[in-house]
Amino acid sequence: MGKLKTTRWDVAEHLKTAEDVAAYLDAVIEDGDPALIGAALGDIARAKGMAQIAEETGLSRTSLYKALATDGRPEFATVLKVVKALGIELHATPSKAAAKAAAKSRRRSTNKAA
Repeated sequence: MGKLKTTRWDVAEHLKTAEDVAAYLDAVIEDGDPALIGAALGDIARAKGMAQIAEETGLSRTSLYKALATDGRPEFATVLKVVKALGIELHATPSKAAAKAAAKSRRRSTNKAA
């Protein structure tokens, strides 16, 4: 058998549609690791074109690469600028645990009233 050849896998090469981007970012956000969220935004920015995102955010490409690295720890204002430049909308929805607790609370209130 010959040597196994491998190539570097880059998620940015697979983020072709808005749906791809949304699914990727949702999965990363669900994981809850802030470093991964910043890195995922960096992946998405590379897929869209870092120079374009830098221009739209008013930040330099170098500062974007640093901020959106796994160890970048970007300021929230930077995250919001990048999200806007990427054409992504952030939405808040109740967690499953919060929805379950609210439903349980409503059932208790209904039972007391009866």
